[in-house]
Amino acid sequence: MVTPASASALRLRHQLIGDHHAASVTLVGIDLGKHSFHLHGQDRRGKGVFRKKLSRKQLVEFFATFHACTIVMEACAGSHHMARKLAALGHQVKLISPQFVRPFVKSNKNDFVDAEAICEAASRPSMRFVTPKTESQQTLSALHRARESLIRDRTKTVNQMHGFLLEFGVSLPVGQAVIKRLPAVLAEHPLPPQLVAILERLHSHFKYLAEQIGEIDKEMTLQLADDDTGQRLLSIPGIGPITASVLAAEMGDGKQYGSSRDFAASIGLVPRQHSTGGKANLLGISRRGDKNIRRLLVLCARAYMRQLDRRTGRLADWVRAMLLRRHSNVVACALANKLARTAWAITTRRAVFDAGCTGAPA
Repeated sequence: MVTPASASALRLRHQLIGDHHAASVTLVGIDLGKHSFHLHGQDRRGKGVFRKKLSRKQLVEFFATFHACTIVMEACAGSHHMARKLAALGHQVKLISPQFVRPFVKSNKNDFVDAEAICEAASRPSMRFVTPKTESQQTLSALHRARESLIRDRTKTVNQMHGFLLEFGVSLPVGQAVIKRLPAVLAEHPLPPQLVAILERLHSHFKYLAEQIGEIDKEMTLQLADDDTGQRLLSIPGIGPITASVLAAEMGDGKQYGSSRDFAASIGLVPRQHSTGGKANLLGISRRGDKNIRRLLVLCARAYMRQLDRRTGRLADWVRAMLLRRHSNVVACALANKLARTAWAITTRRAVFDAGCTGAPA
C-alpha cells in the first residue's frame, strides 16, 4: 500500500533524478543546514548524478524511499541526530571532519560545491571518519557543556564583585571563599546602599550558579555509577568523575581510533612534526582536537604529580625519572598523553588500570 507520504517522496525522487539514474547512485553528500539541505549524488565512478536542495521534512521523505546507499555529512551540529535517523532507514551513514573536506572545495564556495567536496573527500581510501554519537552520549555531552557555561558565569560573577569592591577601596583575597561570606564583609565596610544592593544581587546569583553546578555534579555522578566504561576509567590514578564522564561521552567505545596514539593525537597531546629531507623535527604539542578533554587530562596529570610522594608503581617511577631531566610542564603534558592512551586501552579492552604497569591496563 502506498501512503500519501511515500507517494510524495516517490514523486520528489522522480523529479530529482528519475528512476533510471536513481539506481546508479552509490554515494550522497549532504551539506547540512538549519532549515535547508543541499544534496550531491554520484555513482561508483564518481560522476555526479543529481543536485538538489531539500527541506528537513523532504530530506527524510526522500531517503525513506531511496535504495540503500552511503550517505556522508560533515560532523557538525545536528549531524549525529540526522545520522541516527538516516541509519534507521537502512543507509550507511558516515561523518567526516570539516577540516578534511575543505581542501576538496573547488573554486568559489557554495552549498552544492560543499556537498560535492564531501563526496570527494569521503571517496579517499585513507580518509578518517567520525563515529556518530548515541542519544545518551549527546545528552551527557550537553550536560558537560551546560556545566562549563555555568562555571564561566560563576567566575565572571566573582570577578565582577571583586572589581566593584576594589573600586571602593575594599581589596579581598583572590578566590571564592571570601565571596561566600560576603554579607559579613559588607558589614565591616561602609559602602553606598546602592552598591550594597548590587553586590547582594550578584551574591544571590553566585549562590544560584553554585547550586546549579552542584546539582549537575550529582547528576553526572549518578550517571557515572551506572556506566561500566566510566567506572573502569575511574580506576586510572588522577582521573576523577568529571574527566571520566567526559571521556565516556566523547570517546564512546574507542573503536574509531586505530591505536592509543591516534586518540592522543586527536586531542592534541602529541608533538607537531615539521620533518623534511629524512630529518625528524618534533615541535610542541599540536593542541588539535577537543581542547576541553585536553585541559582536563592535563589537570589530572598535575593532580597526580602533586601527590607523587604517595604514589607507587611503574607509572610513579616513570614520572619521577622524567622530572629529573625535564620541566614539570613538559612532564604534565607527557603524563596527560599517557593517561589518554591508558583511557583508550581500558575502554577498548574493557580492562582496569594496573598500578604495576607503566600506564597499561590489566
